[in-house]
Amino acid sequence: MDRNATPSDRPRRLRGRVLLAGALGALGVISAVTVSVPAGAAESTLGAAAAQSGRYFGTAISTSRLGDSQYTTIANREFNMVTAENEMKIDATEPNQNQFNFTQGDRVYNWAVQNGKRVRGHTLAWHNQQPNWMRNLSGSALRQAMINHINGVMSHYKGKIYAWDVVNEAFDDGNGGRRDSNLQRTGNDWIEVAFRTARAADPDAKLCYNDYNIDNWSWAKTQGVYNMVRDFKSRGVPIDCVGLQSHFNSQSAYNSNYRTTISSFAALGVDVQITELDIQGGSAQTYANVVNDCLAVPRCTGITVWGVRDSDSWLGASTSPLLFDSNGNKKAAYTSVLNALNAATPNTSPSPTPPVSPSPNTSPSPTPPVSPSPGTSPLPGGCSATIRTVNSWPGGFQSEVTVQAGSSSVSGWTVNWSWSGSQSITQLWGGLTSGSGSSVTVRNESWNGSIAAGASTTFGFTANGSAATPTLTCTRA
Repeated sequence: MDRNATPSDRPRRLRGRVLLAGALGALGVISAVTVSVPAGAAESTLGAAAAQSGRYFGTAISTSRLGDSQYTTIANREFNMVTAENEMKIDATEPNQNQFNFTQGDRVYNWAVQNGKRVRGHTLAWHNQQPNWMRNLSGSALRQAMINHINGVMSHYKGKIYAWDVVNEAFDDGNGGRRDSNLQRTGNDWIEVAFRTARAADPDAKLCYNDYNIDNWSWAKTQGVYNMVRDFKSRGVPIDCVGLQSHFNSQSAYNSNYRTTISSFAALGVDVQITELDIQGGSAQTYANVVNDCLAVPRCTGITVWGVRDSDSWLGASTSPLLFDSNGNKKAAYTSVLNALNAATPNTSPSPTPPVSPSPNTSPSPTPPVSPSPGTSPLPGGCSATIRTVNSWPGGFQSEVTVQAGSSSVSGWTVNWSWSGSQSITQLWGGLTSGSGSSVTVRNESWNGSIAAGASTTFGFTANGSAATPTLTCTRA
């Protein structure tokens, strides 16, 4: 569950859980809070201490608090990874269909990279925080909208985001099966399609599945997600990491089998990231246990706490869930976490942290011209179309088509081709399709029909059958 609701949302979002401050103080005693740190090895901040073992320690950042100097001072000093609290979610980035808005997401991103931090993207496909236009869609229209949204957001941040929570909270709390949602009702393969789309959109970003209440290894929900990840890995579905939200409270308490959960997911060949950590009551012992469990598994690559100070938490300051109190003071839990991180075995190999990416443009970047295939060179004043396969799997594939204007601008375009086999399009975005049998016709949408001279636009699709690159013809309107 995403723990970032406004105060008015909290009663609904808590789903009846009893949240008791201090309830976790005696839970999960595994390792001592006080540890000895070798002389000269200790770092004084969370991010620097985590980096010694090749990990990160991050926090959620809200644009509403970027004007608070105490907040930004602590966040800048202590953390080396940032997750946008709400600013990269569906309702924020695509408030109207096919009209993307990255103003607030870029504010978080730019603050992070200007201060030398990496960014996790959160989140691309989720049943919650959908704008009204998406809630009113269903079936193939919703599936296409999901694909288009993933492509739109990831293309804006391509090469700039460390990891994306591609799909969020898709499993039911009770029996470990899929949650009933409008996305689930588009077909059981929707999660797979989301991950395949995301890989094609940004091959360099780590792709994560993120959920709450999958921390306890014995719970059905944990097993349900584990079985999905195991299936994906066995079939080559691109998934790189699992995000454990780890919101611990009296009804979803830390359990000593947490380390088993982390190591079991890691054994499938994925990284594990603790993505939204908060512990009601702020037990220093439990915080130390969580950190030590992550440190014990090499593929547990980082930890993010869901907020900076108690007053910034979605849970409210009275539950004391974070590492800094409402006045910005370090709590006992902070000290226990820092000591645990400093006691970890240093990573002597070169740091895996890539250089900080440049800030994204606030305006969409023009699509670079694509070298046309033989026989599709743009005619003077006309247009050309080229196709490439970006992903394939048994029984299906994903392709991208680039439509390029010639020596003069184009106000509308139509692309035609014929399949040589039994291929058929299952979803298409960035265009309107018609035709029957082996013949396909794709026309521009209302928003991408105008192309400046020499510039280009793209549309994409998924299809059944073997991957193919037929000869395309492009006609201007």
